[in-house]
Amino acid sequence: MATRDTPRMEFLQGTLDVLILRTLLFGPNHGHAIAKHIQRTSEDQLQVETGSLYPALHRLEGRGLVEAGWELAETGKRAKYYRLTPKGRKELQKERSKWEAFARAMGLVLNAPEEEDPA
Repeated sequence: MATRDTPRMEFLQGTLDVLILRTLLFGPNHGHAIAKHIQRTSEDQLQVETGSLYPALHRLEGRGLVEAGWELAETGKRAKYYRLTPKGRKELQKERSKWEAFARAMGLVLNAPEEEDPA
């Protein structure tokens, strides 16, 4: 779990979109709950700011990867809920494969035995 001494991680380009799509795989949700889910499941390492979250949700909606509609939240207030579209599910699958390949490649490089001459 992150503490005050733990530096917050910055999102790489395209990361937030994948995290949102993955979160919505569990079912429709509103923005605040999406951000909290990402924070909780990353053990507080990833914190999504409102200024990043809503532009990402609008971008995903514009691409047809999520759709939105107003519903009553648990609090009884109206909230905009986002749900994954079939196109969004396909995109998530594609992006997840890319990220897994990227993470594997990074691990290989970072954990490679040291060489005397890297050239």
